[in-house]
Amino acid sequence: MDLFSQLILVISVTSFLSFQWLFHWVSPWVSTRVSPGFLRLADKQKVEWNSSRVYCILQSHSCLEDYRTVSTLHALVVGLCCLYILLFDDAINEDPVWGDPTLVKINVGVTTGYLISDLLLIFYYWKAIGDKFFVVHHLAALYAYYYVLGQGMLPYFANFRLLAEFSTPCVNQRWFFEVLGYSKSSRPNIANGMAMAVVFFLVRIAVMPLYYSRMWSVYGTEAFYRVPPGGRAAWIISSICLDVMNVMWMHKIARGCYKVMRSARRHKVGTQENGKTD
Repeated sequence: MDLFSQLILVISVTSFLSFQWLFHWVSPWVSTRVSPGFLRLADKQKVEWNSSRVYCILQSHSCLEDYRTVSTLHALVVGLCCLYILLFDDAINEDPVWGDPTLVKINVGVTTGYLISDLLLIFYYWKAIGDKFFVVHHLAALYAYYYVLGQGMLPYFANFRLLAEFSTPCVNQRWFFEVLGYSKSSRPNIANGMAMAVVFFLVRIAVMPLYYSRMWSVYGTEAFYRVPPGGRAAWIISSICLDVMNVMWMHKIARGCYKVMRSARRHKVGTQENGKTD
């Protein structure tokens, strides 16, 4: 193992330990000092929130809040790095299959540590945050990232997939609004829901033609045939699996937005007919 590979291993392990530390200690410590001042929770929710700081009870709001806080932090850090690489790393844009993967490996190393940490939390708190689609999503991503980190192949496509992280903060914010007691028809919730639908569509659905057209452009080339069969499977099959799940999630998000907007419109019409306002 060369020196840079050892560095990437250290980055992945450090990422794993850091996200575990953020989940189990930093987020709870901050929440116990900040949340009482602004969280408008019911008494029962406050008991569950505070008691779970000690016992970390399954289904508690605390564990979910820490989980989503860490998820948002990862999404912002990795998403911004991904965007920088996509815009300014000429090496991978010129050669998407075998271009210099240095920056991509560092970013993917951070994500690998996070995904392993996230899988551990999902399995341990399955009743609270367990989701079989997330497990499949994480395993498919880790399988593909193995070839990126181990052999430095497909850096452009690996980095491109990380654009999807930009939709995570809005998804998590929806949960925070729910805990804060906002109704689904409230303006902040509707605004966040619309933003979530738009961002999710842009970074996970609208980019599919560009992603697969770039994949098709290198299909059959010498660079393509230099990728071993396992790498091609990780590249193509994982991409299809991830995008099938993205389409399913997009359908759910679109339906949810439609229902909320229709409910809000009915509420507004009803208020105007009754001559009353909230």
